[in-house]
Amino acid sequence: MSKPRPLSGFPEFLPAQRSVEREVVETLARTFELHGFSGIETRAVEPMDQLLRKGDTSKEVYVLKRLQDTEAGKDAGMGLHFDLTVPFARYVLENAGKLEFPFRRYQIQKVWRGERPQEGRFREFMQADIDIVGQGELPFHHDVEVTRVMLEALSKLTFLPGFRLQVNNRKLLQGFYAGLGLDDVDEAMRLVDKLDKLPVEKVREMLLAEAGLTADQADKVLGLADICTPDDSFVEQVRALGVTHELLDEGLAELAQLVRECQDLVTDTVRIEADLKIARGLDYYTGTVFETRLDGYESLGSICSGGRYDALASDGKNTYPGVGISLGVSRVLVPLLNKGVLVADRSVPSAVLVALVDESSRASATAVATALRANGVPCEVAATASKFGKQIRYAERRGIPFVWFTQDDGTHQVKDIRSGDQVTATPDAWTPPAEDLRPQVVTNTASKENK
Repeated sequence: MSKPRPLSGFPEFLPAQRSVEREVVETLARTFELHGFSGIETRAVEPMDQLLRKGDTSKEVYVLKRLQDTEAGKDAGMGLHFDLTVPFARYVLENAGKLEFPFRRYQIQKVWRGERPQEGRFREFMQADIDIVGQGELPFHHDVEVTRVMLEALSKLTFLPGFRLQVNNRKLLQGFYAGLGLDDVDEAMRLVDKLDKLPVEKVREMLLAEAGLTADQADKVLGLADICTPDDSFVEQVRALGVTHELLDEGLAELAQLVRECQDLVTDTVRIEADLKIARGLDYYTGTVFETRLDGYESLGSICSGGRYDALASDGKNTYPGVGISLGVSRVLVPLLNKGVLVADRSVPSAVLVALVDESSRASATAVATALRANGVPCEVAATASKFGKQIRYAERRGIPFVWFTQDDGTHQVKDIRSGDQVTATPDAWTPPAEDLRPQVVTNTASKENK
């Protein structure tokens, strides 16, 4: 068999890299649960009509087909989910009678998209979503809450570069455009959403040619998109543009409240700003919208996005409005791991290697390891009874910080092979320092500077 070649767009991690991913996932889950969000996992497949009901995503869907399927059967018409929002909407509708509303859920799971792989974009990747869904109505304070939860979660990922959470409100945009007298508000919004990818002049040309704006309207639209503030001072700047509309007032009030109520979570590395060019391309957003940039890696685009949706899920009798935000875990981590910016300080979970004097002592060494594990200490017994120097080097190569020795008189010594310190210990009572109990994420500043 020839050596297999990796599949583009399907990232796989080495053990030390996987430890970083696990630390991110566990930190997110702990934070979400602290705020009362319940963890769920939905099936990997959905009916095609469910996946495609919002249109123009067919090119992204991986269709499910059995190898031995000779005729259309029960598996026909199913595909892998390309995000976690569509399956969550279906999950809410199926289980509405069993859920308490507002329903708070988090979901950290793999998704699949059949798009061209590139930096930050993959065919198989992990997302972390939080949503709050109501039945019939969902007060605006939940928009603030979801924002605060994600800001707090990001702030706990201290080994990552900084984050800039950009927020806007579709009511603000729609009200402003309606106040300007635009005929096609949605088309103007769609074009403004391209400002991160196209020069301002190009977008202005498109507003004139494709959306039918006058020169004055285009200038006002671009003037609004140019407003970006870390506080609620954007309100005065919008007012200065001279456009009035009831929906604009509502959007300004909501966005100002959200930004104000998140100020206490702002740090040097996690920031929030009102960015009035953010529109989000999906038409089901009806209020707050989010996008997030990773400091120093802006080429990745938005790595955390979402917003308010008032009619994503409906069974004909009840409507389930919600607000949510999704972090692209793989989009953030894979580039940093591949460039060596992040790694774990050891490639195995073991904090201790129990040394062997000879093969006849393996049973007693296993008894030591069993006692350590009963005390919550990850450990392993040496693979061979080689010289102690070789056993220590074995631990060094894997990053295992401690080696355990049983003396001839039955007493025990544990050695920190980093410092050389060696102390007497007992297997059923000794534990390493908390920072050595599990692999720690290390930031490689040299790789970061040379990214």
